[in-house]
Formats: sequence, structure tokens, C-alpha cells
Amino acid sequence: MADRSKAPVETITESSEPAAPEEEAEELVAEAPAAAAGPETDETPASAPEPVSEPELASEPEPVSDAAPSDEPSADELSADGTSADADSATGPVTETTPLLPAPVRHSGDRIADRYRLEECLTQAGVFTSWRAVDEKLRRAVGIHLLAAGHARSQAAVAAARQAALLGDPRFVQVLDAVEEGELVYIIREWLPDATDLGALLAEGPLEPYEAYQMARQVTDAIAAAHRKGLSHLRLTPACVLRSDGGQYRITGIALDAALHGLETEDGTEAARTDARALGTLLFAALTHRWPGPEDRYGLQGMPRAVGVVPPEQVRAGVHRGLSDLCARTLCEPPVRHLEPIASPAGLARAIDLIPKIRQPDPEPLVLPEYPTRSYPGSPARGGPPTAPPRRPGPPVQPPPPALPGRTGKALRWGISLVVLAAVGLGSWGTAQVLMDKRGTGSGNNPVTAGVGGNPKPSVSAKPSLHPLKISGAVEFSPRDKPIAGPQAPLSVDGDPGTAWMTSQYLNYAKFGNYPSRADGSGIVVDLGSVQNVSGVKLVLPVAGETLEVLAAPADATSAPLSSSSDFSQRVSNIGEVMGTTFTSDTLATPVRTRFVLIHVTSLPADPTRSGAYRGGISEIQVLG
Repeated sequence: MADRSKAPVETITESSEPAAPEEEAEELVAEAPAAAAGPETDETPASAPEPVSEPELASEPEPVSDAAPSDEPSADELSADGTSADADSATGPVTETTPLLPAPVRHSGDRIADRYRLEECLTQAGVFTSWRAVDEKLRRAVGIHLLAAGHARSQAAVAAARQAALLGDPRFVQVLDAVEEGELVYIIREWLPDATDLGALLAEGPLEPYEAYQMARQVTDAIAAAHRKGLSHLRLTPACVLRSDGGQYRITGIALDAALHGLETEDGTEAARTDARALGTLLFAALTHRWPGPEDRYGLQGMPRAVGVVPPEQVRAGVHRGLSDLCARTLCEPPVRHLEPIASPAGLARAIDLIPKIRQPDPEPLVLPEYPTRSYPGSPARGGPPTAPPRRPGPPVQPPPPALPGRTGKALRWGISLVVLAAVGLGSWGTAQVLMDKRGTGSGNNPVTAGVGGNPKPSVSAKPSLHPLKISGAVEFSPRDKPIAGPQAPLSVDGDPGTAWMTSQYLNYAKFGNYPSRADGSGIVVDLGSVQNVSGVKLVLPVAGETLEVLAAPADATSAPLSSSSDFSQRVSNIGEVMGTTFTSDTLATPVRTRFVLIHVTSLPADPTRSGAYRGGISEIQVLG
């Protein structure tokens, strides 16, 4: 991990003056302006905004590799903009009647609760400080927010942290503890050493359509799931969206960031609208490398005020039309081409499901570099025929003697032929004798062949065959709807091909009746109990004609992802339609590391018991490693 001990830490002060409201078209869940180049200095530019009543939460950056430029805190992460630019017009600050106590003063090396050692201060705000620390009991890195126990927001922050901890969704950075101890309130959260936030990814340019689609889908599904459990984010920014090395996106600050900044809304509709606009803003930035508001944010140039918010396809050529329409439906008022507006994460998730899946591009072909070659006598020159080595002068070659005439020459030729045949026969007999002697000694199990000079050479041994991995459990994959036949899922791994997990009958359409709630298909998620090397699968199906694919979750997944097939970012086999009732996938050249394998059913075969009906299932699953 790169040394960040000398990174500038901004001190954010509070003011009693209220923040000036901004126009609705400029809010767009925007963060404070990002410094385009260089670290922040003590000098304040003439155009810098004045302090406002509520300090902005600096979402602490996740540590990345030593070479990653995002290892140093950016100006965006340490900004001090007012809350009116961060929240929707219907989301306001909490009314605080108690005095605003300053953030607790702590230093690197201090210990909290006799367990957590503070390592690096990431944010020094007027209300709280954020640190990277070490849990000395479990020997792992954690993140800590520190507040004064008497602060007006401390109780709300602790309550929000405990609600986030109860969410239990692996797509969110987990809150580990929230404690009020004496005059100090501390909130402990998970630290992801291999994650990079979206702001750092966008610093390199716009995302490819497939990556932007994956980001929008995974983040939207997670936020929609949180809303179904009564939690909202209200401050979703690029610094809150983290991408792991395995391609899985995770979100930090659910409910907690808003509580630390005193933001709340009692209207669930307005909270849904705020998070939906934030999701549209992130997708707009990922597609265009521009910020949809008029200000420059997170190192991205804002849109001209005269232009306003327009669909991404009008900003940058080559933007995917379906993704551009999603941005227009969440940000443009009214949307272009009379599209229906989207005002909630659940509505945005349904709209994403209706877009045809954007496939991952094929990897670029490997091009080997050309190395200079040294010419030797007799070697072929590049681009030309081989050249003959120069001959040394020698004695003149004598012409061969003339053939003997008559019967004498013919007898001589027959004699030479017999000698050659005898030599070949003796050589073959000797080779066979060596092989028989070697096989009879029992000194080895591998056959040998005679090499140059009669030395035997062992043959190359074959690669070891794959073996079935132990399966600890199986659950039905049924995103966005109740399970089809959840209790039957273990029948697919019970070792009995006569039992099976079976779907219901769907009429008229093979893709689960074309119901929106079944747009992501169904299937079985197999739990291997721990991370294993997976090289293939064997399947037994109750009927022929199903369309399947086999996917694997990232190696860092701690629980089975059940909300979207996009959470399974590794591909084991793209089976397609299975013509029979058994299938064995090709062996992967490089095994994938995973704990959870999804047998993803995307289309069902016709059910012969009823005209126009479709039904499928899985009888037996073997995972090979």
C-alpha cells in the first residue's frame, strides 16, 4: 500500500449561515468541485465557494495498489461544499437544536477502545474525522468515523450505521460496529484493499459500454434492494462506488453518509427520486466522461449552462443507445422522444433488464514482438531463399566409374541389395529385443522407445483427469421474484439423476413467458464451501432443449449472489442450447477461482404435456476441478 502519511488533510469548518439553494436542474446529486491537477494548497482561489452550514462528507478512498494514482486522496474526497449541492431539493438538513461540537482530536498511533490503532487521517471535517486504522485483535485494516458523543448528529449516525449493518447485503461495504463510549462515538466499517472507486476509473477516460452496463446494473440492483428494506443513500457519488479486481461493484455509505451530513427525508418517494437521479448521473459520467451539471466535478468537465442536460449520445459519439435513453429518462425533464421518466431505483432496474445484454468484447489477439535474428552461414535470409555456405577449394571431384557391363554388374547390384536388407533386418530385431528386455525387467510402468544410439526415452505422461468437487449446498437462483421451486434445489446435487429441480409451466414464450420478473432467467447456485479451482461442469437434465450458461462468482464473494446474473463475473462455459439430456463442458485452460457456480437457465424447452407451454429443470450437477 502506498505511503499516504504526507497527503494533505483538509480542515472543514462549519458556519451558522444557511446554504443558498441551487436550481433544480443543477443539483443532480453533485459533489464538491474537484481539483483538476496537483494537491490542494493553503491558498484559497478567488472563485472558491464560501463555507456553508453543513460540511460535506468526504467519502474515504479505498486503498488500491501502490501504482494506482487513486492511492492519494483527491480534492473531491476532501471537499467542503454545502449540502444544497449534494441533495435533492426535497432532501434537507436535519434540524439541530444542540450546539455543533467540534470533531474529536486524535493523532496517528492513538488507540480506540483498546483495539483499533489509528494509522492515517483521511478527512478532518467540522463534525467528524475519518481514519484508516488497524484492528489489532483481528489484524486487519478497517475504516473509522469519529464524532463527539454530544453532537446533534451522533445519535442519528449510530442509528443509521446499525441499520446499514442489519442490511447484510454483500454488495455494500459492511458496517462492523457503532459504539458510543464516553465522550466519543466511533463507527467501524469494512476496508477493501483491492478496490478502486469510480472517480479513479473515470480519470482514465469513459468506460466501455460493457463496463458501464455492468456498473449501472450492479449498483442499481443494490440500491433498489436497499430501498425495498427501507434504506436510501441520498449521497451517491463516484467516491461511493467501488470496483474490486474481480469486476464486482460495491457501495459505501448507505444511510450513514446522509446521517453524518444531517440529511434526511421522510418522503420515500423523494428519497427514491434522489437516488434514481444519482444513478443516472453516474451512468452519464461513465458514458461521456463529462459531468451533467454546469460545474466541474470529480475531475470531469461540466456541461455548458446554455446546453443543459442532454442525452449522452448527443455529447459523445458511439454511446450505446439503450444506456443513453436510461440517462435521459432519469435526468432530462422531460425525457427526449416522449420516453417515460424514471423516478426510482426499482424502475431503473426494470428498465435495465429490458435492454438486450451487452456482451463482453473479445480479448485483443496476442501479438508477439519481432526480435532481430542473427544470420549464420547456410541459414535462410529474411524474405529470401536459404543461401549455401561458401565452399573451400579442394581436389577436383573424380567422375564415378562406369557400371560393369553384362552379368557381372547385375550380380554386383543384387549382392549390394541383399547386404542392405540384411542390415535392416538385424537392426529391427535388435530394437525389438531391447524393448522386450526392458518390459520384462519390470523397472518401470511407462513404455520406452529407442533413441539415437539405442538409449531408451520415457514417454510423456498424460495430464491428470479432473475430479468432482465436493458441493456443500445448492439454492435456486430467482432474481426479482419469489422462487419457482426453492425447496427442490437440493435435488439437483443429491446424486440421484431420477430427482430434479423443475420450473413451472410458462405459456407462449420459451423465455419464462417473457415476464419482466423473469427477464434474468433462473437456475441453481452451487456452493462449494470454500474457494476452489473450477475447470468445468457435468450436467444431467430432465428434458432436452434447454439453453444454459455456467457462470462463477468472483473469488472474494462471501455469500451467494442471488439478485442478478451480472454478479457472476467469471464464465465457465457458454453452453447454449443442449440438444440432449447430458452435457460435459470443455476443460478450461486456466481454472477460475470461485466458491459459487451458477447454472443459469435462460430459455426453456417445449413441454410435450401441453401445447404452447414451456418447462425445464436440472437433475444433477457436478463441478469439476
